[in-house]
Amino acid sequence: MKNCTSIFAQMLQIVNRNVFERAVRDHQAEARCKGFSSWDQFVAMLFAQVGQAHSLREIEYGLATCMGKLSHLGIEEAPARSTLAYANSHRTWEMFQTVFNALLVQCQMIAPCHRLRFKNPLYSLDATVIDLCVTVFPWAKYRTTKGAVKVHLLLDHAGYLPVFVHITEGKVHESRIAHQVPLAPGSIVAVDRGYNDYAQYQQWTDQDVTFVTREKCNAAYTVVEERDIPLRGNILFDQVIRVTGYQATKTCTNLLRRIVVWNPKKKETIILWTNNLVLGATTIAAIYKERWQIELFFRALKQYLRIKTFVGTSANALKTQIWTALIAVLLIKFLQFKSRIGWSLSNLIAMLRFNLFSYRDLWMWLKDPFGVPIVEPVAIQEEFAF
Repeated sequence: MKNCTSIFAQMLQIVNRNVFERAVRDHQAEARCKGFSSWDQFVAMLFAQVGQAHSLREIEYGLATCMGKLSHLGIEEAPARSTLAYANSHRTWEMFQTVFNALLVQCQMIAPCHRLRFKNPLYSLDATVIDLCVTVFPWAKYRTTKGAVKVHLLLDHAGYLPVFVHITEGKVHESRIAHQVPLAPGSIVAVDRGYNDYAQYQQWTDQDVTFVTREKCNAAYTVVEERDIPLRGNILFDQVIRVTGYQATKTCTNLLRRIVVWNPKKKETIILWTNNLVLGATTIAAIYKERWQIELFFRALKQYLRIKTFVGTSANALKTQIWTALIAVLLIKFLQFKSRIGWSLSNLIAMLRFNLFSYRDLWMWLKDPFGVPIVEPVAIQEEFAF
């Protein structure tokens, strides 16, 4: 019965087991497997994320103390540390990427629209660096005395969902990954100055993709047209420009737009470039302001889930842990969309962690987290026996 399972077990029910088993077969994840299934590994790693387990020992002991509640998770017993470590190192992380993509579709079906008035899809593209110890992770090259990996991510502002993720070594520049990002015609993407690439600007323009970015400090251009600015607001200049740099003129032939915005909080100007010549200057400024949401997403990912400390040192184990963290984000987003009380991501993660193995109806608990009583499975069994 649903009301006789833990909240964690009900969260796992969101993941389609048929899709999961198909991913296992497609990637041959259980080839030469001896007892420890991919589902067992997934449950253990997801528990590490939502339950904030810092090590293999904490995962093992944390699940072992749950006793009979493990059967509701689809596993028989808590995994041994060595077994989980071996699985993380040898079972391909691509299986979890496939599960992530399937769960993403479920979330997109119920995600709300973005907050701006236009109907075009709105995205933010950025990357975050996860620092690593170079002696422990020698494969993650970044600097001479420092290791790191970089998570490149495209955030859909309809529900703030990560729709594209690519994990590389820390030294890989953001602009090298931008051309791999799938953007449909009519999309709008906000990026920072790290993606300054005139060839990429031209490619997005040819694909009918609008970009909004910050001006590079040494950008060379000439003003073609001065446009009228709103009488009210913080727009100082709205100009149509053409790049004049020697290499830039070879790769970016289209006219661009330069908008100067006054930031009253920081008492400074923000200079934006875009290839959209139709939208209002205030709307362009609002688009770039929305880019801050991807920074908040990275902050939540690092603060509330386990991607800053790792339970394995191989590249496969690290990517497995990052992908399970992203799956955890989607599960929590799914619960957010289903709830009616406006949970923040941080509060929902914390409350789930406190109630992970309590016996409550998850969907009722989302509506009234302090009013839904705990159901004692022993009492239920006695009632049935009577």
